[in-house]
Amino acid sequence: MIVKVVESKNELDDAFTVRNTVFVEEQKVPAELEIDEHENDATHFVAYDDRTPVAAGRIRVVDQMAKVERICVLSSYRKTGLGQELMSTIEEQAEKLKLSKMKLNAQLSAVGFYNKLGYETVSGEFMDAGIPHVTMTKEL
Repeated sequence: MIVKVVESKNELDDAFTVRNTVFVEEQKVPAELEIDEHENDATHFVAYDDRTPVAAGRIRVVDQMAKVERICVLSSYRKTGLGQELMSTIEEQAEKLKLSKMKLNAQLSAVGFYNKLGYETVSGEFMDAGIPHVTMTKEL
């Protein structure tokens, strides 16, 4: 498996395909909420198993922090270490951008995953796209 920064339209389309599968098809997030106005401002990531896209995510710089968004792994690749590899690649990119703090809004079901990576909950629960979330941060 390889996790990489998106460098072409085809790779971006691959990331969007994974996001659509996980968020729209699996989690029933409305398609009009999944692709948003921040796509052009973000650095996107995609993971491949051979040539098949299997995970994706993005970061944006917000308030001198790396805001991690749209982290997703196809269901058949979860619990394989791929999510951790994706997050590690994203954190490396944040460090290259000279950012020292990470921030994300985690679905409640993913809080344990992010805790294991060193993220701490810094907010109460809130709803986003009909799914309960909390805000989490990590110092790099």
